Amino acid sequence: MESLILPKRGLPVTIITGFLGSGKTTLLNHILTNNQDLKVAILVNEFGDIDIDSQLLISTDDNMLSLSNGCICCTINDDLIDTVFQVLESDKKIDYLIVETTGVADPLPIILTFLSPELRDLVRLDSVLTLIDAENFTSEHFESDAALKQVIFGDIILLNKVDLVTEDKIKELEKDIYCIKQGANILHTEYGKVPLPLILDIDVSKPTNYPSESVTNSHDHHHHHHDHHHSNHLEIDGFMSISFECNCPFNVDKFQNLIIDNIMNQVFRAKGILWFAESKLKHIFQLSGKRYDIDTQEWENNPKNQLIMIGRNLDENKLKTKLKECLVSES
Repeated sequence: MESLILPKRGLPVTIITGFLGSGKTTLLNHILTNNQDLKVAILVNEFGDIDIDSQLLISTDDNMLSLSNGCICCTINDDLIDTVFQVLESDKKIDYLIVETTGVADPLPIILTFLSPELRDLVRLDSVLTLIDAENFTSEHFESDAALKQVIFGDIILLNKVDLVTEDKIKELEKDIYCIKQGANILHTEYGKVPLPLILDIDVSKPTNYPSESVTNSHDHHHHHHDHHHSNHLEIDGFMSISFECNCPFNVDKFQNLIIDNIMNQVFRAKGILWFAESKLKHIFQLSGKRYDIDTQEWENNPKNQLIMIGRNLDENKLKTKLKECLVSES
């Protein structure tokens, strides 16, 4: 594998998710010790989670471990964005960023952090890896929202510990996974041993490559340096991202009917801030797969609608027209 020389900007990021005991730690160790001169920064919630080979350890700062092979390991302070900036600003050479999520977490907020205006020009979300413990995973797990989302959002599913189970059990698990995520990309592993080129710098997380249109419409003017040449990568996979903004409110019933509408079925993920004529509150909207939820809070500034939708082969004009039909007209 050629050595990857990457500037800190456009730093590729891999998010590793999976239930407790699925083998995330073992995989992290595998990445730390097998990184053909790749300088990796790993962000974890607790150092205790990773049993780093003591021979590798050089020094420990408050929340940073430095390893003899040039890798570093950071604990995430309260703020993920903050921790990422610490790594980006450190004087260490970093080629690659890996973020481990807690086993019970829904990975979406972490994914969205890397797609946020603060980070999306500095890093490139490369992929989300979901580890599954083949021995202990049963279809009941899918009754848990977190497990479901870990699979839905996983660009690659690593079916780990396959040495401990029968062929039949593997086939059954795969069937369950395909039920939830058609065409899932599943790799079988033992002890998290997987050739790194199969999981790192594979550029499968297309939603990050915002089409230039949504970029020019966005109101964060302090980000002038979008490189538009990324947007065409999007087409290859049929993945695209559409943003919609408007300074008048939605009718809540029309909007909810639109979500159920078949055109919205092609949207995998959506997030946004919604303003409904019927409410004085700001609505935080998240959609993933067939599920969506809406939380409310007070508006701190003028109400408006801002929505980003990510999906395959979306008909942008049709979707925007449908959204406009849900708005309450000025009259």
